[in-house]
Amino acid sequence: MHENILVCVTQQKTCEKLIWQGAKLSKERGCNLYVLHVVNENDKFLYNFSDGDALEYLFKITKSVGADLTVKRSKDVIKTIVDFAEEMNITHIVLGNSRDEDPSNNFVIKLQKRLPDREFVL
Repeated sequence: MHENILVCVTQQKTCEKLIWQGAKLSKERGCNLYVLHVVNENDKFLYNFSDGDALEYLFKITKSVGADLTVKRSKDVIKTIVDFAEEMNITHIVLGNSRDEDPSNNFVIKLQKRLPDREFVL
């Protein structure tokens, strides 16, 4: 089975290291790289003007590693990521750590439960 890597990001410039991590993994494994940012439908797309700059920065970084940045708006962020991962046959998911220690609210744990057959790189 061909491997595909997904990097999940926010519009923060700190996500650059996740994109580079995904790019390195993609190059080592010779597979496709996808970058995805999902905005909750209830949230503002950009919280302030500097968020637009951060998103533009992420577009540039993503382009520089040969991937496309997909941005989606959704009521259910986890379902949107799951759907994207299934549609694109994602085998590895690169993402940052969840800030919530409570397993019932932990984003990473929720995503891992929905995609148990994928490898997660934190």
